[in-house]
Amino acid sequence: MTETMITDWDDAYANAAHIPGAEAYIERWAEDAAEFRKSWMEKDLDIVYGEGARRRFDMFRPDRASKGLVVFVHGGYWLRFDKTFWSHFSGGALAGGWTTCMPSYDLAPAVGIADITGEIAAAITAAARRVGGPIRLTGHSAGGHLVTRMICEDSPLPTDVLERIERVVSISGLHDLRPLRNTTMNASFRLSEEEAMAESPALQKPATDCPVIAWVGGAERPEFLRQARLLADAWPNASYREDPERHHFDVIDGLKNSESTLTRTLLAS
Repeated sequence: MTETMITDWDDAYANAAHIPGAEAYIERWAEDAAEFRKSWMEKDLDIVYGEGARRRFDMFRPDRASKGLVVFVHGGYWLRFDKTFWSHFSGGALAGGWTTCMPSYDLAPAVGIADITGEIAAAITAAARRVGGPIRLTGHSAGGHLVTRMICEDSPLPTDVLERIERVVSISGLHDLRPLRNTTMNASFRLSEEEAMAESPALQKPATDCPVIAWVGGAERPEFLRQARLLADAWPNASYREDPERHHFDVIDGLKNSESTLTRTLLAS
């Protein structure tokens, strides 16, 4: 679908409205995440990485020597959610022997998207100081945008942290933010054309040649399929992966299982 074919941009980027029982997914995420935090013993919660109540991350450690660090950045259009909805999505990486980090961050309209990019860089840097070895980044929706921003040519990460990143999986990520200026959400984002371009990974060059996978559900909105293909076409180190029949809310389910194709892709050597 091309931009000229779209007449309702809000609908083009609406997910819950096109997923039966969408609110039940959100309720279940919160419940399952809370249960996971109670049951997983090797953890450190609410680690401070900056000023402000939301600049915290949770870290979960495997039951054996850690192979490295996986950071999962949540979505919600930079407008909603926090780390407490996603803890159980650490399951696959933990079973594979990796330490996981789940950061919260400030939300629009209190801050802009560029500010959030800086916060995620600070969270990854703080987590990387606690865990040795390689780093894998993954994120969902707006989180997919944020993890790909980390490896753009103008990455806000310190060089020593950037060089440890071995693989990035952007799940249903947003890689060109210019279309979002046409949505009512931009009243909160306040993106100018220049800012949208600067914060769009697909319009930048990658800082490293580490593999980047643009992962998307086959049953997602056409704009999310297009956004994934866009990054794969724009970056020589990026590839497109479509998960058949998955929609925007269940496309991340594989992260709970170490044997899923999604987790195996994230942890692959």
